Amino acid sequence: MNEYRTNDADQPQGEKYGEWDAVRIRAWADRIGPNMVTVVNRIFEAVAVEEQGFDAALAALRLSRRYSSERVEKACQIALEGRVRSPRYAHLQPILETGQDKSRTRRMPPFEPTEPESGGYVRGADYYAGGGAR
Repeated sequence: MNEYRTNDADQPQGEKYGEWDAVRIRAWADRIGPNMVTVVNRIFEAVAVEEQGFDAALAALRLSRRYSSERVEKACQIALEGRVRSPRYAHLQPILETGQDKSRTRRMPPFEPTEPESGGYVRGADYYAGGGAR
């Protein structure tokens, strides 16, 4: 009825090849840490049908195969502190690859821009008196 389904006879035998569902995905996220659980939950909240979030959630979870669970958890924390409501693989992977999770041991204060100077760029009196190099 207008849906894709793999014939059960074509599935590999054994419990090792169980189908993915939201419960199994959330259990994997729980083994990594609370920030990963939040990331996975937000992925599922962002889609209309739960199954639409499986690939995005699994992609984020698979980062724990290449990086330690502690690093992935820290990357999730950094991503959640950012502006993105629902971080995905594309947000987490660069944090891990560049080592931002290692360099951030404490929370950084939010950036507050300073008042711009009213004078602009000033070269100084020596430049205009003929002493500046050109």
